[in-house]
Amino acid sequence: MRRILLGKDKVFQGDLILVNARYPYHEEYQGKNVDVEGTALAADAANALDLAMGRMDGWKNIVPVSGWRSREEQQEIWDESMRDNGEAFTRTYVAVPGHSEHQTGLAIDLGLRKEEIDFIRPDFPYEGVCQTFREHAAEFGFVERYPSGKEPVTGIGHEPWHFRYVNTVHARFMKEMGMVMEEYIPFLTQFVHGENPYKMEMNGCEVLVSYRRAERAGQTEMEVDERAEVSVSGNNVDGFVITQWMKERH
Repeated sequence: MRRILLGKDKVFQGDLILVNARYPYHEEYQGKNVDVEGTALAADAANALDLAMGRMDGWKNIVPVSGWRSREEQQEIWDESMRDNGEAFTRTYVAVPGHSEHQTGLAIDLGLRKEEIDFIRPDFPYEGVCQTFREHAAEFGFVERYPSGKEPVTGIGHEPWHFRYVNTVHARFMKEMGMVMEEYIPFLTQFVHGENPYKMEMNGCEVLVSYRRAERAGQTEMEVDERAEVSVSGNNVDGFVITQWMKERH
């Protein structure tokens, strides 16, 4: 076994951080963003999006409308929408500054390429090239973050244009289970690390997913299988999600 030590700050970093009205984004842990088609995204998200679009020649008909935003930009968007569209519309389609996924660099608004594009609600229909991307998004680590019917859970209106990078394992889980992040992050807490991991097969490998609550003080220690490829993400709530790709079957 291999030992991993994680500081408290790691709770607020990673592909699976839950950012919403209840859990703010801790921008002091902002990672490096890179450019993809003129829009800034976290490196893994940018690479995955570009790969997805390359496979389907998507950039011919799809444009990135909004990726990473600073808190200041989110505040400007909020204030402008409140002024132009009113409070009800704004609270439905614009996240409160400090609580926007766009500040993480892991979220992207996509739009159908056309002469005029609505910045807040771009057209991204359930047909054609847009639907092709949507159907294959999980293969590249993305989920439609605010689907229809989940408004009471997410607190955000239906946004068919907004996609969130969570990596391929968790995108597949969420898609198969029909869960949004507000459901998925609590769901994972029942699979305690070192006791009862959630198991599945993916691309011929066994994948183990588990949860470890962060220690209230000091570092959190955990052991992982030395044969596995391991990734750990904070959940922005109270702990960590550990994903292990087993190179050898038990």
